[in-house]
Amino acid sequence: MTEDDIYRTSTQYRLWSFTPETLASLRATTNAAAAKGVKDAYYTPPLGNEQVGGDAAVADVDCLTVEEERKIVGYYCLRTLDFVDFCEYPTNVKATAAQYLKRFYLTNSPMTYHPKEIMPTAVYLAMKSEDNFHYVKSFAEKLPNITTEDILAPEFLLTQGLRFTFDVRHPFHGLEGGFMELLAFTNGKGHGGPWVKKSSKELRDDMMDIGPPPGASSRTSSVKELVARIQKAHDKAKETLKTSALLTDAYFLYTPSQIWLSALLLADEPLARFYIDTKVPAMSEMKPKLLTVLKQCAEMLSSSPIAQPDKEEKKELKRIDKKLAQCRNPQKMDLVGMNKARKRDPAQDGGDGLDEKIAKKRRLERERSMKESEDLFGPALPDKRP
Repeated sequence: MTEDDIYRTSTQYRLWSFTPETLASLRATTNAAAAKGVKDAYYTPPLGNEQVGGDAAVADVDCLTVEEERKIVGYYCLRTLDFVDFCEYPTNVKATAAQYLKRFYLTNSPMTYHPKEIMPTAVYLAMKSEDNFHYVKSFAEKLPNITTEDILAPEFLLTQGLRFTFDVRHPFHGLEGGFMELLAFTNGKGHGGPWVKKSSKELRDDMMDIGPPPGASSRTSSVKELVARIQKAHDKAKETLKTSALLTDAYFLYTPSQIWLSALLLADEPLARFYIDTKVPAMSEMKPKLLTVLKQCAEMLSSSPIAQPDKEEKKELKRIDKKLAQCRNPQKMDLVGMNKARKRDPAQDGGDGLDEKIAKKRRLERERSMKESEDLFGPALPDKRP
């Protein structure tokens, strides 16, 4: 079984890989369903709030567009990266948390659940998934005006949105493996594919003859300079993976290997092409297809939004956030209250809870237990006489 076969068995490939068309269609469907839910919620107000509603109220709801939803979710992904960096958590926690947030909002809308309320839970869940567990109380202390209930209440909701799949395949390990292979070439110990007939030293000489790195006018003249070049390309590619790859749709559209190779292509194209030449035969039909995909991915990574929004972008985000405050689903705003209600009666969660018969059985058992606890001397002993 090849590595590609193994990846195809992963939940990331089976559940979270899309074409650009299916991804756009999924977001449009989610947006339309959320907008309908918001308008229905205002049309049929909660009990005791009859003054809100009617056709006029429905007409007045100005819902977010698909693009506005993408911008607000992207902003909170950026906030997630900043928060994890502030807490000095590992890179894999940061990357997983960002992907949890992006995955959740493929089938859920900010109009239904505000990203500000889901973001802390996504980070907390990522910490547990990446074996970097902290007690929820100590985690909540890092966030102003956030309680442990605020973090735990959306946890089951988030796991539902993730389809109970917590594994995220990141491109970081692939980059580190490629980095070590490139360094092996500089030491005269590297090997290409079985079709490569050159010795390790000859491959090192070929590596010395590749085109100059970005910003340089001359080729590398010594092994020491070559090592420094590889290190610089690695650092630049890693930074791309820690920012652009997490803020774009790269994880939904490309494999981890394609993502890290594209990041290396952006950092040092001649070096990346040399590495690919040692892995894929020149006459292979797959090679031009691979290069086309890598260029498309590299273009996406290079078009990523900047780390900090400028003045105009901040103004746009404020406008969207203000608009979001006016078109949130009023029935889904109290996540803590919803979580408590679900615990009391799972069947009242709009069909997302337990089966009705199971819920009814548990409710009767709970009522019987409460009735027995009220008896000072406990329940009556069963009569076991024949």
